Amino acid sequence: MQDGDPPHFSCFVTDVLNERFPDTWIGRGGPIPWPPRNPDLFPLDFSLWGYIKNIVYAEKIRTIQQLQDRITSAIETVTRDMIQKT
Repeated sequence: MQDGDPPHFSCFVTDVLNERFPDTWIGRGGPIPWPPRNPDLFPLDFSLWGYIKNIVYAEKIRTIQQLQDRITSAIETVTRDMIQKT
């Protein structure tokens, strides 16, 4: 996310973004400008992640495969209604 915050806008950061994501990154001074009055994604970050995390870590995870399976299963329980209400 290139939202114009000074650490996100340093020459080093923008040079890396231009090298790795030429003409495709979104941000201040970038090829695709950050949209004005862009809605904040924090509600989804916190509520959706909290919901998924509670399902995934309800029981102790013993293997990477088990972790991947639980994440996939948890994501499959998310409904369109849940996201719209968030």
